Amino acid sequence: MASGCRIFCCAYFEQFFSIRTFAVLSQVSEVHMRAIWKGHIRFSLVTIPVRIYNAVDTDQTIRFNQLHKEDHGPIGYDKKCKKCSKVVTSEDIVKGYPYEPDRFVIVEKDDLDKLKLKSTKIIEIEGFIDAKEVHPTLYEAPYYAGPDGPVAVKAYSLLAATLKETGKMGIGKVVLRDREDVVMIAPQENGICLYKLRSPKEVRKIGEVPQLDNKGVDKKQLELAKNLVESMKTSLNKLDLTDKYNDALREMIEAKIEGKQIVTVEEEEKPIVDIMTALIGYLACIFFGYALQAKLVEAHQRLQAQRKSEPGQTQVKE
Repeated sequence: MASGCRIFCCAYFEQFFSIRTFAVLSQVSEVHMRAIWKGHIRFSLVTIPVRIYNAVDTDQTIRFNQLHKEDHGPIGYDKKCKKCSKVVTSEDIVKGYPYEPDRFVIVEKDDLDKLKLKSTKIIEIEGFIDAKEVHPTLYEAPYYAGPDGPVAVKAYSLLAATLKETGKMGIGKVVLRDREDVVMIAPQENGICLYKLRSPKEVRKIGEVPQLDNKGVDKKQLELAKNLVESMKTSLNKLDLTDKYNDALREMIEAKIEGKQIVTVEEEEKPIVDIMTALIGYLACIFFGYALQAKLVEAHQRLQAQRKSEPGQTQVKE
């Protein structure tokens, strides 16, 4: 009886403290990440309570306030009616949809509340696809989905692990900020990431870009370019992806705060050369070193000049 009581008490306290620990950790994380949506992810009969968070940290972005040049007072903008010129408050503003020039249908909050779409509270997974089916132009914004409470952790972790093991992505719909969006549900480490997707109708066709060349490319140039790509293969985490402009801007602001002299920062611009000269020069640098690179580039340029000067000689288009 005593051993059974001890087992029960241990189980009770383990469950109690795990829930308390989760609650404390949730409160700590909520300080840094505020949920913008609460609801459920559902596929088949499995329903998972989740919270959605912004994945992009906008606090890292430097923003400027507009000030009056004379006294550095902050500039404010009054909401003013263009019809009667009165300054109005938020309580005096309603939403209107223009169906004709200068004619609007008024949409009240009660009207929006009557749109009881399932996607306002539930992200229903309609199917699972390969990520390669979604073209990068369709990605609009990333969000993180986290479990909403300790009871959701196991089901949430199961979905994340399932997506990772199968290599599939869930596709569903959710209402965020007064519109229904298609979202792709993807695994990320031990969590779940949601990518809001644009409608394919919103993305223009690449063929609309002017001056695209449909005649193909020179085979020799293509082989050289492929060798160049092969020599530059790396992984994303080895590349320098820092925002150098943001860093320079922050340093300039800190220097002005401390009263230091501002130093002009300029990056050296490289001269523009023709395609073949650039490819030969870079590959020579990789395989033979910089000394031979200069000689090969010089020889190629002399050959090009000679071809142009010979009468009746067909010029090779670079």
